[in-house]
Amino acid sequence: MAIHAPVLLNAAVTSSYDTDPRLLRAFTAVAEELHFTRAAARLYLAQQALSRDIRRLERELGAELFVRTTRQVALTADGERLLPYARRVLAAHDELTEAFRTAPRPLLVDLNSPGLGPEEVLVRARELAPDQELMARYESGLTGAVREILAGRLDASFGRYGGLDAGLRARLDSVFVRYERMAVILPEDHPLAALPEVPLAGLAGERIYAGAGNDRTPEWTDLAARLFAGRGIAIAPPAPLAVGKEEFGRIMAKHRTPVLAVVGFPSMPGSVLRPLVDPVPLSPVSLVWRKGLRHPGLDALRAAVAEIGAQEGWQTRPAGCWLPEGEPGLPAPPGAHAASGDVHR
Repeated sequence: MAIHAPVLLNAAVTSSYDTDPRLLRAFTAVAEELHFTRAAARLYLAQQALSRDIRRLERELGAELFVRTTRQVALTADGERLLPYARRVLAAHDELTEAFRTAPRPLLVDLNSPGLGPEEVLVRARELAPDQELMARYESGLTGAVREILAGRLDASFGRYGGLDAGLRARLDSVFVRYERMAVILPEDHPLAALPEVPLAGLAGERIYAGAGNDRTPEWTDLAARLFAGRGIAIAPPAPLAVGKEEFGRIMAKHRTPVLAVVGFPSMPGSVLRPLVDPVPLSPVSLVWRKGLRHPGLDALRAAVAEIGAQEGWQTRPAGCWLPEGEPGLPAPPGAHAASGDVHR
């Protein structure tokens, strides 16, 4: 009978290859069965295909792994040396596959501020996908959130997609969520605080804080600038961000600067929130994520957006509303073909 001497592993050859786990699986089956027919049946392969995979692995490693005779199959010294490595690689490969098959990693979602529409979307998404872990954080600013989305530290966020730089939008996917009515937060003894709603014209001569200088929220400052243009309303200069209700109340009492907000913004001490009218300004909100991201939690968020939006009429534009002209990413209003911009009736 012919016995072939084993060939020693050639390091120069192997350094240029990434070994396919499929080839290692074929090798391990033959090594454990020491029979090509049984190994092929175990892997649901034709014996010819299995032999081809073994020959390919031997070429890539520069080593003969089996001694074959008409009576038996035996491992060579290099085959014996490879077997424990192959088993460890395949175990790690199976563990990785199982981890992603049974339990996708948690989905991290930035809701920006508590109590607003995105929080409602998250609650419903958790009901629709109870087996998924959707984790929330609250840090205002879509531009800042997008930087983290593209860096892989965050999965999704909510905000004004059309206010992002075009280069950023090209790397994202989004779905429109809703229009939020805009409001102003005033000191509780401000002359306009007695009104149930504040006409925009009533803010002429005021300086309104709209996040100027905050590099996480330029899309919000831009929205304010577009809204205030030609109305005699100024944007307040940059100031440190007040974090927490107590600090917000202290800053409001000291500086008395009105703050641009949305109608659902949480109440703050020493302040009143009043919707803006004549026209009714709207802040467009979208769900935004990295292009190509796939996750069951993201599917649940999108389903929640569609369900709640239909129930609550989130995409309905009130008569006499205002939207920034030429805003990307907005749905066309039913029965209307005009471009988005200024006052809609």
